[in-house]
Amino acid sequence: MTEFVSLSVDDGVGTIRIDRPPMNALNRQIQQELLTVSDEADTRADVRAVVVYGGEKTFAAGADVKEMATMSYSDMAPVARKLSAGLGAISTIAKPTVAAVTGYALGGGLEVALGADRRIVGDNAKLGFPEILLGIFPGGGGTQRLARLIGPSRAKDLIYTGRMVTAEEALAIGLVDEVVPADEVYSRSVAYAAQFKAGPALALAAAKKAIDGGLDTDLRTGLDIESELFAGIFASEDARAGKESFVQNGPGKATFTGR
Repeated sequence: MTEFVSLSVDDGVGTIRIDRPPMNALNRQIQQELLTVSDEADTRADVRAVVVYGGEKTFAAGADVKEMATMSYSDMAPVARKLSAGLGAISTIAKPTVAAVTGYALGGGLEVALGADRRIVGDNAKLGFPEILLGIFPGGGGTQRLARLIGPSRAKDLIYTGRMVTAEEALAIGLVDEVVPADEVYSRSVAYAAQFKAGPALALAAAKKAIDGGLDTDLRTGLDIESELFAGIFASEDARAGKESFVQNGPGKATFTGR
C-alpha cells in the first residue's frame, strides 16, 4: 500500500497521481512508491496507457532538500542509483506515457516528467533544474535525459544557470510537446493517452523499446535492435489481425486484442 503515489484506471488509461502537499517534494518514500506504482501500471492488462499527474497546482517542485541537507558523500554513494531509478520509474513502463504538468516541475520533478514519452504542460508551468544553486547538479536522470531531448548545449545552459523556463520557452526548445490552458492539462493528457487504449499493445511496446534502446547506442546497433524487434512482432496475434484487416478492409479498421 502506497501513501503518496497512487494508480487509478479509467477505461484503459491509468493515472499515476503524486499527492504530497503542498509541493509534492519527492522524498525517498515517494521515489520508492513511484517504482512500485510504475511496476503495477506496467503489468496490469487493463492499463493501456499512462498519465502521470501532480495535481492542479503543481507537478512536483523537486526532491526533498531537507532530507538531503545533512547527507555526505558516504551517505549518498550507496543510494544515488536508487534515486535515479525512482525518479526515472515512469520510463520503465512499456506503454505510452504522458506527463501532465501544471505549475512547477523543478529538479526531481522535471526528472520524473522527462521519463514520460510526452509532456503536456499548462500555460502556467515553470520548469528547470535549480540544483546548481545548492552546489550540486541533477542526479536523478536529468543530465542524461535532458541532453538527449534538447541537445547538450541547451541542456548545459539550463543546468549551469539553474534558471526556470516558461511553458512557451520550454515548447520552443523541445522540452515539452504541447502547451494548453492550465485547467485543461489533465483532460488533454488523458485524451492523448486514450487514443492508444485499443491499439496494438505489443507493437507499441516494441516501438518504444526500439526508440529508447537505439538512443543508447550507435546507429548500426540501433538498426539491429529495430530489426530484431520488428521480426518478433510478426509472431503476435495483433500483427496477423492488422495485416488481414488492411487487405480486406483498408487501413485503420483492425481490432486489436493486445496479444
